[in-house]
Amino acid sequence: MFDLDLIISFLPAIVRALGVTILVWLAGSLLGIILGFFIAVARRYGSRPVDLLLLGPVELIRGTPFLVQIFLLYYGGPFIGLSLDSTTAGLLGLTIYGAAYYSELWRSGFIAIPKGHVEAALCVGLNRRQTLRRIILPEMTMLLLPSMVNMTILMLKETAILSIISVPELTLEVSALGTKYYAYVEGFAILALVYWALVETCSAMGRYAERRLSKYRFAAS
Repeated sequence: MFDLDLIISFLPAIVRALGVTILVWLAGSLLGIILGFFIAVARRYGSRPVDLLLLGPVELIRGTPFLVQIFLLYYGGPFIGLSLDSTTAGLLGLTIYGAAYYSELWRSGFIAIPKGHVEAALCVGLNRRQTLRRIILPEMTMLLLPSMVNMTILMLKETAILSIISVPELTLEVSALGTKYYAYVEGFAILALVYWALVETCSAMGRYAERRLSKYRFAAS
């Protein structure tokens, strides 16, 4: 039988854990987007050696499970003098993981912008920085927004793995509830509902942003 009273009594702890989950998710996603952007710029506009130097780590991260990466970072870090608390390790791991994927999205966006748009901007007197800020980034953001939202949703789901290294996030708290009171059904039902609500909120915000940015929609040439 579903024990609602138990869930209510445990609610303050669940809310605190939810706050940690949201904080790590948003911070990791934002830092991943920023780091991924600079990686994409370096690979796109840097020299061939720079591209090859960055290609290896990106492919390594994309080709290995996040669980393995977070284990190596948290438990293997001390072997190279990198001792981090669980939350810091979780945030750093999530940032690096996200940056590899976001960088590929940014890079595909740079490739997708028609050359004619860039050439036209340069012809009317915009310098490269102005072209990037006023032409490339708005069009690329509109183009990549659905993929960025999907990746950010995946980042949210990956936060559950951080419970493995004892980050005090939602999955760890729900697991503790199940272990202590044998309330696995109640706990994981709440966990599923909360993640569903966060995913739907993120999707709704993405759709809103897409409507707002629709004026930058362009036809590929």
